[in-house]
Amino acid sequence: MTLVDAPPRAVAAVARGGLANLAGAGFAGAAGVAVTWLVARALGPAHAGAFFAATAAFTLVGGVARLGTPTGLVYWPARLRARGETRLLGTCLRAGLLPVAAVSVPLAAGVWLAAPRFAHGYAAELRLLAAFLPLAALGDALLAATRGYRAMRPTVLLDKLARPGLQLAGIGALATTALPPGPYAVAWAAPYAPVAALAAYALSRAHAGVAPPPGGARVESVVASAARRALARRFWAFTAPRAAAQAAQTALQRVDVLLVAALGGLPAAALYAVAGRFVVLGQLVNQGVSQAVQPRLAEALATGDTATANRLYRAATGWLVLATWPLYLLVIACAPGYLRLFGDGYAAGGPIVAVLGVAVLVASGCGMVDMVLSMGGRTLWNLGNVALALAVMVALDLALIPPLGALGAAIGLAAAILVNNLLPLAQVYRALRVHPFGAGTLAAAGLAVACFGVPPLVLGRGGAALVATLAAGGAAYLLGALRLRRVLALSL
Repeated sequence: MTLVDAPPRAVAAVARGGLANLAGAGFAGAAGVAVTWLVARALGPAHAGAFFAATAAFTLVGGVARLGTPTGLVYWPARLRARGETRLLGTCLRAGLLPVAAVSVPLAAGVWLAAPRFAHGYAAELRLLAAFLPLAALGDALLAATRGYRAMRPTVLLDKLARPGLQLAGIGALATTALPPGPYAVAWAAPYAPVAALAAYALSRAHAGVAPPPGGARVESVVASAARRALARRFWAFTAPRAAAQAAQTALQRVDVLLVAALGGLPAAALYAVAGRFVVLGQLVNQGVSQAVQPRLAEALATGDTATANRLYRAATGWLVLATWPLYLLVIACAPGYLRLFGDGYAAGGPIVAVLGVAVLVASGCGMVDMVLSMGGRTLWNLGNVALALAVMVALDLALIPPLGALGAAIGLAAAILVNNLLPLAQVYRALRVHPFGAGTLAAAGLAVACFGVPPLVLGRGGAALVATLAAGGAAYLLGALRLRRVLALSL
């Protein structure tokens, strides 16, 4: 039986939320590529490397400041709502949000003080970014909490559309000037301020929309002590491992840029950041789908509904493969040509693209496996997986960046990506009895390879051949997706 032969309401609702998130992720990804292009063209390799290193450090510290709450603030509100314990939602929000506010401010101060000593070549830019770090961390936590109430719209509008759009507009305005990287860093970080304010407003409305149970005031007085303390303990017992895992996960995505800057120089860091930008684009699509699936999956696993959890995981993986594999296959095929758009000095990044491209093809085929593991309550397992992947990446980076430069960092990241997907894939099957390899996943993979993987091998990789691949392959892809819409769960 296919997913659509007996579609649960949960999957149909996720399909709608996932479509909105995918559209938003597409815009955010395109805006991110445009920002990278503008910075690379306007600043040149050395100054662009300073910008990319500063924003990487900012993102890395921001991952620590969030304390894992973007997972806990989805998991626990969804769980409490599924079990009818809505009277504890306020306690849950305070347990997650207040520590983020308390930790992010001293972390920002620490970044400002430590930048001159550790951020060689980009300390001024990092100090400017430090002022926005608490707003970025708190904004992400607030938006995660809205998703715990099944509210997808704030995430799409604020995180996927408003923030990337404002970043693109600000940096686009600066690209016509001869300013140094500092103003570019401020233009990139400033949109976190309005996003955080609007996220707080969206969460207050979502929380107010949850009606308290009958006799709420009397019940609140009874549960105010023991139940609230118990919930806070359970919240952090779940979230604390995820805090370390999320910091390590962010390090997987960003610390390699810093290592390349330290061991290979800022121009090499710029080359690596530009060549690997398509990986971030794919991650945004993954994030867009997983954010729609996460609250429903948490509810299904909390109530022991493994069948629904499996349907959600397989459907979402099929959508992820359908959305990302054409991008990955085309980027691998035309790497030197598209890298030249960023400047002549970036065309040497073709091998970096090939190495990372193979790794992310495998990763997207596994779906949002780390999120499934976390929503199944195995946050300690998730922490161990990410820590191992990070250790593999750092070890390979230290060994390979000095002789190979940015390519050595790409090999390290590719190995880490494989560890961080294949290991939890085995774990979710063993512990939760779910896996992503349904008919939709296999159909999406076969369709992408036939339409975008095979044609470059047959027609060649020149400009005319790639145009033909895009035209004919794109048309065949859309037609194939239409014909297979039931298998792919697109009719939902």
